[in-house]
Amino acid sequence: MISINEKTLKDLEFNTVLQTISERCNTDIGKQKALEIVPFKEKETLMNNLLQTSEYLSSFTNNNAIPNHGFENITNDIKFLNIEDSFLEVGSFRKIATLSDTVNTMLLFLKKFQDYYPKLNEKATQIEYTKYIILKIDEVVDKYGEIKDKASPDLINIRRDMNVIRGKVNQSFGQALSQYNSLGYLDEIKESIVENRRVLAVLAMYRRKVKGSILGNSKTGSIAYIEPEATLRYSRELNNLEYEEREEITKILKKLTNEIRPFVDLLKQYQEFLSDIDIIAAKAKYARKINAILPTIIEEKRLFFRDAFHPILFLNNLEKKEKTFPQTIELKNESRIIVISGPNAGGKTISLKTVGLLQLMLQCGILIPVHERSETFLFDRILTDIGDNQSIENHLSTYSYRLKNMNYFLKKCNSKTLFLIDEFGTGSDPELGGALAETFLEEFYHREAFGIITTHYSNLKILANELPYASNANMLFDEKSLEPMYKLILGQAGSSFTFEVAQKNGIPFGLINRAKKKIEGGKVRFDKTIATLQKERSKLEKTSLTLKEEETKAREESKKMENINAKIQEKLERYQELYDANQRLIYLGQKTDDISEKYFNNKDKKVLIGEFLKMVEIENSKRKKVSVKEKKAKEVIEKKVIEEVQVKVEEIRKEKKEKKIKAQKQEAEKLKVILKVGDRVRMLDGKSVGTIDKIEKNKAVVNYGIFTSKVSLEELEFVQAK
Repeated sequence: MISINEKTLKDLEFNTVLQTISERCNTDIGKQKALEIVPFKEKETLMNNLLQTSEYLSSFTNNNAIPNHGFENITNDIKFLNIEDSFLEVGSFRKIATLSDTVNTMLLFLKKFQDYYPKLNEKATQIEYTKYIILKIDEVVDKYGEIKDKASPDLINIRRDMNVIRGKVNQSFGQALSQYNSLGYLDEIKESIVENRRVLAVLAMYRRKVKGSILGNSKTGSIAYIEPEATLRYSRELNNLEYEEREEITKILKKLTNEIRPFVDLLKQYQEFLSDIDIIAAKAKYARKINAILPTIIEEKRLFFRDAFHPILFLNNLEKKEKTFPQTIELKNESRIIVISGPNAGGKTISLKTVGLLQLMLQCGILIPVHERSETFLFDRILTDIGDNQSIENHLSTYSYRLKNMNYFLKKCNSKTLFLIDEFGTGSDPELGGALAETFLEEFYHREAFGIITTHYSNLKILANELPYASNANMLFDEKSLEPMYKLILGQAGSSFTFEVAQKNGIPFGLINRAKKKIEGGKVRFDKTIATLQKERSKLEKTSLTLKEEETKAREESKKMENINAKIQEKLERYQELYDANQRLIYLGQKTDDISEKYFNNKDKKVLIGEFLKMVEIENSKRKKVSVKEKKAKEVIEKKVIEEVQVKVEEIRKEKKEKKIKAQKQEAEKLKVILKVGDRVRMLDGKSVGTIDKIEKNKAVVNYGIFTSKVSLEELEFVQAK
């Protein structure tokens, strides 16, 4: 059973997470319930909720999208159903029918795809599936939320009579309209609607000449709105029927309400079920936004968050298009307490809050943004002391408030507690506050609690180094620029870089030296040693990253070379096969030529046939029987290889041709003759000889007898003078 107080929720900004989830809910009930999320008391219930959220998250990437779960709130309608002799309005029944139909659709879907959504289906099986509610409402109410004519026999008769009377009303009104319009008694608009009744727009001067009831006048008084006398009689009759219709509808709604009333508890379940699905869906949408997963929940006391992101910071940076740095943190029996030290603005508090918030979210059934190999166990209590806690209302100073909080820690702290303290021991005299903080830390340690604290106190760093199951950690800083690298390094304390930061910010070196002399030399040396170690670690970190990058590149290049070598080897084998096949064909051709020559000399057919049969049998003895499929596959490969070879051969031929032309050009350059009109010439790569008819700039018109051609002088070679 986990216990979380309001202070912890506030320190970890848990309400911001709930607000973000609430905004992703579709229903008002879901939105409210999301803001009321608290840690689960039972592990089984928590695991079911986490797995349900994880299953819903998977629906975004598979082809079986979960159906709509939206609904209209029926809380007030359920209250009415609980009141004896009450009845619901027609709109309420439409909401109930839609709710029932949505639940039925969801139940059937989850049953069909229970292999994909086992935990969601397990939740759904606790809800009763029934069509009774929908069928009963559909008998009375149509899809537009109106009472059907066939809802009762009396209603059918009443509405039939109403339609007849409406026809008579319209007919009588039409006759009056035509009559008085022809007499010129009506205004240009002719008619209007008053109190939902058709009236004639009669000019004021003729209102006494029109028989009927005056229902109103225009603003200027120039028009009187009169319902004709004949229409008035039918209107009264229609009013009586409308009253009867209302009475009959009330009877129908009362009857329907009594039929639905036994299902009040089921309707509550329906609304509860869909609002739960709404929260699960909102959590899944949130998880997708922050790249969250369900880490492994273990029984062993160990918290290991690899590549963990602070979700609120992650979303804020995402909006600003800035990078968020993940942290890897581990707490286990052999290292229960981590003391993080180092200068401010390095990310110590964020690392602290990341662990606390992610653990809290997980124990509230919310997936968290960590690496899939992360794992953790469930704590009974999470205690926090983060930020400035000065209490104006109680007139307590920061230090008094923190001491009061430490007293609360001492009362509640045990082996299943996670405590998170920021700037441990501050707010009092460094010597005294540090000593008291050291005592508190020893007490938490002896109680085997798990925790993370941030501090600048050297004595706490030393204590963490001395205690077997505690360890130091620091936020990595660049050794030259002293800029934060936002990376937590376990196993070593961090320097506050007090004097280094002062020097970087322009404080004179002389003043810094004077300050150093005012404090104990041991402390300066201790801080300087830590600073040096941090710088060395920073260098090693950079070197390690560079080496890893080089190693990755080398592996990629090696893999590429292996692939290329494999392809080359495969091509060589195929070319060898093609070469061997061609050599065999050449041999068979030579053999055939020898046999043909023998037959040419001796004309002995018997010997000829015998030689051919012998040659064929020898070749067939080398063949293997293959299926049509294998033969086809082999032919495809052979065709591909031949095509590749042809491409290569064409390239070689082209290259040889280019070399030949180049050589010819070079030869021509050596024996270059100035060509004149009438000289006999030919193309460098041709055989036909022609006569030059004309020379224009660097081109010549060559006459070949049948045709002429215009050619560049550089492409011609001299054959014979004019």
